[in-house]
Amino acid sequence: MNFELTKEQEMTRKMVRDFAENVIQPRAIDLDVKAEFPEDIFKEMGKLGLLGIPFPEEYGGVGGDTITYALAVEEIGRVCGGTGLSYAAAVSLGSSPIYYFGTEDQKQEYLVPLAKGEGLASFGLTEPNAGSDAGGTQTRAKLEGDEYVINGEKSWITNAGYARSITVTAVSGKREDGKNIISAFIVPADTPGLTINSNYDKMGVRASNTCEIILEDVRVPKENILGDPEKGFGQFLYTLDGGRISIAALAVGIAQASLDRALAYAKERKQFGKTISNFQAIQFKLADMAMEVELARNMVMKAAWLKDQGKPFTKESAYAKLFASETAFRSANQAIQIHGGYGYMREYEVERYLRDAKLLEIGEGTSEIQRLVIARQLGC
Repeated sequence: MNFELTKEQEMTRKMVRDFAENVIQPRAIDLDVKAEFPEDIFKEMGKLGLLGIPFPEEYGGVGGDTITYALAVEEIGRVCGGTGLSYAAAVSLGSSPIYYFGTEDQKQEYLVPLAKGEGLASFGLTEPNAGSDAGGTQTRAKLEGDEYVINGEKSWITNAGYARSITVTAVSGKREDGKNIISAFIVPADTPGLTINSNYDKMGVRASNTCEIILEDVRVPKENILGDPEKGFGQFLYTLDGGRISIAALAVGIAQASLDRALAYAKERKQFGKTISNFQAIQFKLADMAMEVELARNMVMKAAWLKDQGKPFTKESAYAKLFASETAFRSANQAIQIHGGYGYMREYEVERYLRDAKLLEIGEGTSEIQRLVIARQLGC
């Protein structure tokens, strides 16, 4: 086994780290306080090719792999969880389904500009009454002539307010066994009948745009159906498997940031005549944080490697997402504890890490759902 990164992967990581520290970090607190989506930063990220890392050059991407992409997500998440979440969602959930399942015409029309960084895409799966139970989708799509007419509502959809297109799930018919057929449809953001509201006041990842979507007699050409009309749900499950790798990478970034801040503070803060890094109680906290961050990162890299090799990765992506998200929350919590009263203040940033990390235990499949996925992969 070779755990070394390639030269290209190292170069990309350094480039993204420099960009994150010089461009995103100085604005991170302000973006959080104002709950402001950094549209200008995403335009710069697009110019750098970050939105096209895992896509082939023929579709406007840079021809990178999942490992490279995961490294980029980690570096952005290390300075701003909200920006990291929107980046991960734009690539893993917005663009990837079109790459995985789209026709050549769909890829040329929708994927190419996304991979080139000329816009963002969004992914509309969750509904007010269909969260973990994604199979309980209530949105309906009815074929009328050459168009599908879509009616329904989606909630907590990332990047929708800034998206060129939104891929939504909808019930399009019934299977022979009576169960719903759930299909996926590409809906341009300017389609009549599509309303996008961004009224959520969130606890964390506040720099990420989160929206409610209402579809009222939204008409799209039947050519806009994505992939196999009867396998939309399975396609989304595959998309989520890949998305979990990026959420896990984001979690590693937040956990690493928590460790970095806690270690630096412990070496500076003096109590009882010496720095608190000399106290075994603090040393043990830092040791546990460092160990868990490394374990989480290795899980992410393994899941990404399996995906790149075309091997099954459902179980490993669930491992990574579950362990990394819970590690991020624990690490941020310990970073606050090590900072003491200062950790409760915005200016030290570790309280933001905790708020951002909590979302990662909920989004893209809760921790409970990850445990169910793992159990089923074990044959339970």
